[in-house]
Amino acid sequence: MSPVSLLSFLRSAVGLFSIIAVACTVHLYLYPLFGGCAFPLPPTISNAVDTSNANASNASISGSDFDSAAGPSALHDPLRQHVSSPTGISAPFRLLALGDPQLEGDTAIRNYGRPAFLHLEWAIRHLTWQTEQPSLRKRFRQVTHDLVDVFFDDIPDTLESLRKHVDLFGNDFYLAHIYRTLRWWTKPTHVTVLGDLLGSQWIRDPEFNRRSKRFWNRSFGGAERIPDEVAQYPAKEYNVSGILGRDDDEAATWQRRLINVVGNHDVGYAGDLTPERLERFERAFGKASYELRFELPIGDPATNATVFDPETNPTSNRLAPELRIININNMNLDTPALNQSLQDDTYAFINAVIDASTAVEFKGHFTIVLTHMPLYKPEGVCVDPPFFDFHEGGGVKEQNQLSEDASRGFLEGIYGLSGNPNAPAGGTGRRGVILNGHDHEGCDTYHYINQSLPGDERRWNISHWEAARTDGLPGRPGLPGIREITVRSMMADFDGNAGLLSVWFDQDSWEWKYEFANCQFGRQYYWWFVHVFDIILLVVLAAHGSLEISIMLGFNAEKWLETRLLTTSPKKTDVSAQKTEIPTQKPEVSTQKTEVKKAEEQTDGCTTKR
Repeated sequence: MSPVSLLSFLRSAVGLFSIIAVACTVHLYLYPLFGGCAFPLPPTISNAVDTSNANASNASISGSDFDSAAGPSALHDPLRQHVSSPTGISAPFRLLALGDPQLEGDTAIRNYGRPAFLHLEWAIRHLTWQTEQPSLRKRFRQVTHDLVDVFFDDIPDTLESLRKHVDLFGNDFYLAHIYRTLRWWTKPTHVTVLGDLLGSQWIRDPEFNRRSKRFWNRSFGGAERIPDEVAQYPAKEYNVSGILGRDDDEAATWQRRLINVVGNHDVGYAGDLTPERLERFERAFGKASYELRFELPIGDPATNATVFDPETNPTSNRLAPELRIININNMNLDTPALNQSLQDDTYAFINAVIDASTAVEFKGHFTIVLTHMPLYKPEGVCVDPPFFDFHEGGGVKEQNQLSEDASRGFLEGIYGLSGNPNAPAGGTGRRGVILNGHDHEGCDTYHYINQSLPGDERRWNISHWEAARTDGLPGRPGLPGIREITVRSMMADFDGNAGLLSVWFDQDSWEWKYEFANCQFGRQYYWWFVHVFDIILLVVLAAHGSLEISIMLGFNAEKWLETRLLTTSPKKTDVSAQKTEIPTQKPEVSTQKTEVKKAEEQTDGCTTKR
């Protein structure tokens, strides 16, 4: 290849790789746009569905708090919020739900806590007589064994440990990419991490502090812990945590705050939970159990006049629109528990939540329960089946779900649902939704009870949410129920998933409504590929730019390349030159022979003439 062709090829290759790098980088940092990720929209005139074309199952649940006229596919367009002013049609409450990041640390590194080349050190000690051996033969035999272990243990362990160090470093920023990109693109009003913030409850305080620092400085950089004075204990007299539907400094503050839920890998199960583990979690990530209340103001005076007032409007069942978030540590609800006092505190908190709740007959309030452990479901409904394991000395060692009894405390206690049709409000309970984690695969279910059955046959049933929607179960009379969303993990093995929950208020029905969507980024390999490719290309571009500048300043790149190419194969050039010279010598020889012959003839002629 000639120097000119080589330079042209290099310029084309750099241009092609630059286009690939730009395309991949744009896709990486705008993946919510390309993946269609956005918070569901409340129904409006512009996005409402034509009910005449709706199928029977959707029509049967239209108007309930589990659906909207817009349907689950109505997603708002965040692009308009980035290129223009806010549209004003998005839901006033938009919760970005992230499940189980599980930051690993030193304990995941193979040679953690010991020298990298332990067997080599022992071999040196044996050779320098720093150890006691019964004989010289056994000393050298032990040295041989240690040297073999260097190749089969130390070197593989060291390489794997280096790989894990790089993996942990990249995983921190992989999680950060999901949080940062979704928070920037979708513009949530609130963010929650649904437990298992860290990867192990058994780590000691120094390692816990290191992982906590990585959590706040890397994976969730820029986020803030909810202050203890804001995270309030349930009470009938309470302070409002914020106002929804506004774009001010208070709203910006809540966008930065993380509602952290405690998980089993943070403090342990009921048989592992100690005051020390709970205290260090609350010190680093905020209280384990608390409630937040947010109000939505109504601007129309005539509409406000319909709200319940003990003096002016005592017969109304309408309350001022309010959204209640309850963060519950449900890790020690089931027995036996290691620390009975901590379990009593959890049950006292749940009882306070129930006591501070409004009567089920009133409308206008909406309750979002955030926990880590999912409610009970029979085997086959979700990926994780019911499972309990116990320590030999007592205490829950591991569990996949809450027990049936503990689950009823949420359904019948916090939400006031009942299988008795004669119960207050017909047993329909309070409006709301349950969000949790723990099951990394995720699960979306509907808990309901059939009031038409005889009393002794009434049991809580669980169905997949889509199946329940298809069958028209949500909102059907005589089937009170509630939706439970187990958010799929945001870890790379589960495609970097995130949940998007929109909640809005319908003034016509005076009820809160909501919709949920998932957004997946993908595996970590793509994140690694794009960044490594970009770094390599930047180095190549720097070298290419230097070359182009040198050419502009007078450097003759073609001559330099030609010189380098010629010097790499000098023998081949000499041989070819010699071959071309050989044919030119033959005519000279024949010419000489002809001249000699003519001279001889001339001489003969002269002799003859004489």
